[in-house]
Amino acid sequence: MARDELSRALTLRWQDLRGIIPWGDTFEGISPAGRYVEVERSYIWAAEEGGDILCEVAVYGGPSRYDHGARASATIPRPA
Repeated sequence: MARDELSRALTLRWQDLRGIIPWGDTFEGISPAGRYVEVERSYIWAAEEGGDILCEVAVYGGPSRYDHGARASATIPRPA
């Protein structure tokens, strides 16, 4: 589920994100197994401000299970 959400999160373009970095959100969802989970997305600068953007996604079964959740991340490269 983290990888699926990451693929959706990566549809946002660098140009659309650059003005709101750092940014993130958390929302509730239902996992493919039917369990209620929290999905957290964040967009931060990968290194220096104005460069590549690191997108991170975490899926976990509530705050007490955050450390046991699934994570996925990828970089949105700055256009040349």
